[in-house]
Order: sequence, then C-alpha cells, then structure tokens
Amino acid sequence: MSKILANKPLYEEVADLIRDKIFTHELAPGSWIDEKQLTDQFGISRTPLREAIKVLASEGLITMKIRRGAYVTEVDIQEIPQIFHVIALLEGNACKAVALNASDKELESLDGLHLKLEKAAADRDINRFFELNQDFHDKIQEISGNRWMRKVITDLRQVLKLQRRNSLTKLGRLEQSLHEHRLILSAIIARKGDLAQELMINHLKQGQAAAI
Repeated sequence: MSKILANKPLYEEVADLIRDKIFTHELAPGSWIDEKQLTDQFGISRTPLREAIKVLASEGLITMKIRRGAYVTEVDIQEIPQIFHVIALLEGNACKAVALNASDKELESLDGLHLKLEKAAADRDINRFFELNQDFHDKIQEISGNRWMRKVITDLRQVLKLQRRNSLTKLGRLEQSLHEHRLILSAIIARKGDLAQELMINHLKQGQAAAI
C-alpha cells in the first residue's frame, strides 16, 4: 500500500484513503463498504480497516447498520438546511469572538488570507478560491480558540461533502461570496462583533441557497 505513510498509525492512514474515496464518490453515498475488497486493495488485515471505519463513523461519513455492515452515509436533502443552520450559528459565534478578542497580529494573518482569496477570484481560479475560502473559515475558527466548536464544524462540513456540489461554480456565486467575505473581514477588523456574527450567518445562508 504505497500511499500509506509511516508517520501516522495505520488505521488513520486507511481512514484517509477511504475518506478520499468517499469524497470523490468512488465510494458513492449509500454504497456498502466491502471489507474484503478494501483489505485486498490496501494489502492490510481487517483490524486497521475496522478501526478506520470506526473513525469515519464517528465523523458521520459511514453509517453502521445492524447485521448488514457499514455503508457510506446518505444525506437527505431535507437535512441540508438543518446542517447549515448549526454551522452558521457556530461560525457566527466564532466571528464575533474573533472581532472582540483577536490580536492585531491574528487579524493581519486573516487579512493576508483574504488578499490571496482576492487574487484567486481575479484569476478565476475556482479550485484555489475554494481552498482559500476554506482556509479563511478555518482561520476564524482557529483564532476563536474553541477547539470543540472547530471539531463539530469540521465534522458537519465533511457530512455536507457527501452531497454538496461546489456551489462556487454557479454563475455569480464566486463574486457574491467574495463580497460577503469582504464585509465579514471589515466588520471583524472594525471590532464589530454583532455585525460580524450577523454577516457570517448570512454568508452561510447564501452558501446553502447556492448548494441545494
């Protein structure tokens, strides 16, 4: 299994590989996890595979069914607004905390990320914009300093990836998203916590509307 590196426990590397298969839809939503096929493909025993499956189940990417085995989680379209609602509340709270408590150096790092986001938008590099967009959100969560909130947001965003298409490819959404980021950053830098919170919640609502 040449892709697996030595700096992580084997089951974590196996989880990474299966996670990639899920996000690329090589393992499609609702599909059964064939343990024998995966152990043969990866050249491993069932023990690390089953540990990896437990990790992915804890993230919500795999669903365990009694006497039937493990399946890639299917997200009901009606659940998408519920997931976005929770993410919006948490990220809005993180924005407010950053606006009120971040150091000048932390704000500079956030501003630097946004400049890169602007360049990606100008270059029409959607893949780069998507990566930097996620980095921008991650940086806000990091600065907020609540690791438990970050974990919940990360897990929920991974569940969204099971169903979600890249909403940034929709006509006009990249420009709209960039504008929303500008407003959020301006509110944070101005130390307007309530406004930053409101703008982040609205930003995620717009993302939800574009995604479904």
